[in-house]
Amino acid sequence: MTNQKTLASLAVLVQSGKLDPVTLAEETLTRIESHPDQSIFVGLTRERAVKEAQAALSRIKAGRSLGLLDGLPVAWKDLFDLAGSVTTAGSVVFKDNPPAVADAPVVGALAAAGMISVGRTNMSEFAFSGLGINPHYGTPRNPASPDVHRIPGGSSSGSAAAVAAGLVPLAIGSDTGGSVRIPAAMTGIVGYKATRGRYAMKGVFPLAESLDSLGPLCHTVQDAVWADAAMHSLTAPVIRRAGLADLSLVIPETIVFDEAEPEVVAAFEAAIKRLQAAGVRVRRAPFPSFAAVFDLMARHGALVTAEAYALHRERLAGPEAAKIDPRVVTRTRLGEKITLSDYIALLDARDQLIHETVESLGPGELIAHPTLPHVAPPIAPLLADDDLFFKVNAKTLRNTLIGNFLDFCGVSIPCGTGAAGMPVGFLLSAPHHQDDRLLSAALAAEATIRGEA
Repeated sequence: MTNQKTLASLAVLVQSGKLDPVTLAEETLTRIESHPDQSIFVGLTRERAVKEAQAALSRIKAGRSLGLLDGLPVAWKDLFDLAGSVTTAGSVVFKDNPPAVADAPVVGALAAAGMISVGRTNMSEFAFSGLGINPHYGTPRNPASPDVHRIPGGSSSGSAAAVAAGLVPLAIGSDTGGSVRIPAAMTGIVGYKATRGRYAMKGVFPLAESLDSLGPLCHTVQDAVWADAAMHSLTAPVIRRAGLADLSLVIPETIVFDEAEPEVVAAFEAAIKRLQAAGVRVRRAPFPSFAAVFDLMARHGALVTAEAYALHRERLAGPEAAKIDPRVVTRTRLGEKITLSDYIALLDARDQLIHETVESLGPGELIAHPTLPHVAPPIAPLLADDDLFFKVNAKTLRNTLIGNFLDFCGVSIPCGTGAAGMPVGFLLSAPHHQDDRLLSAALAAEATIRGEA
């Protein structure tokens, strides 16, 4: 079996009987175990995978397939509860915790669609970094960089690396400030951040509940559409493919291009030219609300930091703090300075900015800009210099965190390469609860954005 199989191409083989789910599960587990980068996964659920695969095989042989995803493998970022397995959230603090007694509902939803859970993927500790560096379990190598060890992006680092390396066709991540879209862009795959609340959040270890969202990392928008449907318990997708000539995009002139690498801008602009040639309407406009997000953070602190500190404050005050990545401790402790009045001011201003942004969009308009201002950097300088780490982390999160604060849904699609031949991501975003329209447009535009149409 070759690498880089999509869910769609595997489904054809499995549903036709040319590939049985047990063989697929065994091949997947063997490929993970023999892969040179052992920091991509933090644990395999072999017994569960084999049992689920045998059940899928029996169903398919009996002509009772659960649908297109039946018998296909999926991996989970290590903050989802999987029954019988310990959720560590990328931290050694939780490694001796008792195993989860039940699946998170979203895990159960994919199991109900027949998917085979093969294991847990690595992540930034407590999901609190956009770089994907983890001193406890190792940092996955970016599969798009064969020679230099470059970061995979975070915090869903292992989920992106697992898909980009061809180990699994689908992995599920979380996104609080860009943690699905950033690693997708850095590794050259598709990452879809759903609107917050689109999927059940129970059994998912939080970072900041007013910002946390989930989403699939996979090879194509089509695969994301299939995964999305199953994640909120639909038996089949309901997304219609839009027509390219019906699409309207607006490119923000505020913040998102600041200090962007020229090669990143060139790859993005080339994709825009292709879209315009295909009939997509494009305009450019300032987005004062984007600048206002950063003004608010400078004045009151970051919402994510306030909520992360509230979640971890007892841990940080006790002996467990010594076991946590010092960079995570430093960032989380910034939340101590954020007062209750600051927090309320952030929430009030957020509601207003969401409203202003939605009002500034034309009918049916989507927002388009580079997912990141730079390609994946080498890891060595970031490990050697804390100041550089924090600077690069802030810049990495910059473009995507706007979407979390303004409650967008978004999908990052590869649009070419930048410096050192590394992937560049093209981010399409829509206002909250417009996921179906976003995915419809992304389906239509994907081939053109990639330069394949």
